Order: sequence, then C-alpha cells, then structure tokens
Amino acid sequence: MKFFREIAGRIWAVWGLISFAATFLLIFLPSMIAYLLPEPKATHYFIRVAKVWMDLWLLLVGCPVKVTGKENFQKGKSYVVTYNHNSFLDVPLSCPYIPGGNKTIAKKSFVKVPLFGWFYAKGSVLVDRNDERSRRKSYDEMKAVLAKGLHMCIYPEGTRNRTGEPLKKFYDGAFRLAKDTGHSVVPALIFNTKKALPADKPFFFLPYRLKMHYLPPVDPAGLTAEELKEKVFRQMKEYYLGNQ
Repeated sequence: MKFFREIAGRIWAVWGLISFAATFLLIFLPSMIAYLLPEPKATHYFIRVAKVWMDLWLLLVGCPVKVTGKENFQKGKSYVVTYNHNSFLDVPLSCPYIPGGNKTIAKKSFVKVPLFGWFYAKGSVLVDRNDERSRRKSYDEMKAVLAKGLHMCIYPEGTRNRTGEPLKKFYDGAFRLAKDTGHSVVPALIFNTKKALPADKPFFFLPYRLKMHYLPPVDPAGLTAEELKEKVFRQMKEYYLGNQ
C-alpha cells in the first residue's frame, strides 16, 4: 500500500506542477494590470486575481480549502497576520484568502524566476535575509503597507517547520512590527498542507482537504514585543493541537 501511495504522490505531483503552470499563464496578463493601478487599489485588485487562480488550481488538484474566522477582521482596520508554515503550499494559499488587500514578506531570490517573478514581486515585500540593509528596508516597507490600510502577512517561524513540534520557535519581526505600529496580530493556522505537500519528500503531492482558521486579534497594547510573541505562539500552538 505504501508503495502505491508513493507512486500516486509522484504522479499527482506532475499533474500539480502542470496545472499550476497552466493556470498561472491564464491569470498572468490580468494580474499585471495591477502594475498600472495606484496603491492600495492595485493590491486589492491583485489579491482578487490571485484568489481566482487559487480557487481554480485547488479545484483541479483536489485540495479544496475551507476558511473560518473571517469575522475576526474588522472592516477598515489592517492587521499583522501570522501564519504557521509547514509546506511550500502555504505560500500561494495564504494571501488570496485573507479578507482584503495584503502583502506577504518574501524572499527576494524568487523574483529571478521568469514571469512568475513579476507576479511574486507585486504581492510581496521583498527581503534578502543575508543583507542587513535589505532587512531594514523591508521593515520600513511593511510599516508602509499597514499605513495604507493593507494587511501584512508574515510567517514568524521563518522557514518550513520540519520538526516534530506543532510550531518552530518564532522570530521577533512580526511582533516588533505590531508593537511599533500599534496594529493587532491576527493568528492564522493552516491545516493539512504538510500532508498534501510534505517538506521532507521531494516531488510528492496528494489531494487533501485544506483548512485555514483565523483567530481573534491580539492587541499589542500593554505588552512588550517579546510578550506579544509568546502570547501569539501559545495561542497558535494550543489551537493547532486542538484542531488537527
């Protein structure tokens, strides 16, 4: 049984890659219109196009996503949204399903990918983590994103969680940003992407029902950045363990 599952995972990975590329080409030109629009209108438009893409692709690969907790986003307010990170699948999933316009902190190196790099850059605040100047610049850009009324999406674990723990230790950046700007943190949990596209298996993909849960906002008032980080970590870990 395990042998056939491994074979099926490789075959489905081929289909996943082909369908990902084909559907991306369909939405590429419409997405580029965002470069002609002023902010924040450009980002709101871009996110709508990205959601159309993900709705279509997830349907084709048998990975429907159910989103709960959208009511935790108050209209007219922008938030720092913190996601857990188990799989490459988390990245295309996260921003399209956040209610409202948003940008994601992302690696600058992916901009070099032909065509996709332009799409990727439009939805992101880019950073080279090995460059101190780039990190400072990206931090200022994230503040500007929030000031425009857009949400800022961050993976506080930094990289995919390959450990046996529910969450890796969080970095400080998301919580310093929330504290410095006064914006609340919306903790967000993605479920089953680790099963669908495991980090420890190259070129392996299986259809699974995916879930995305947004928790109530955490106000940074009265907390240090460290205390805020610990509070959000604890809430996300407890929720993840209780809802797997």
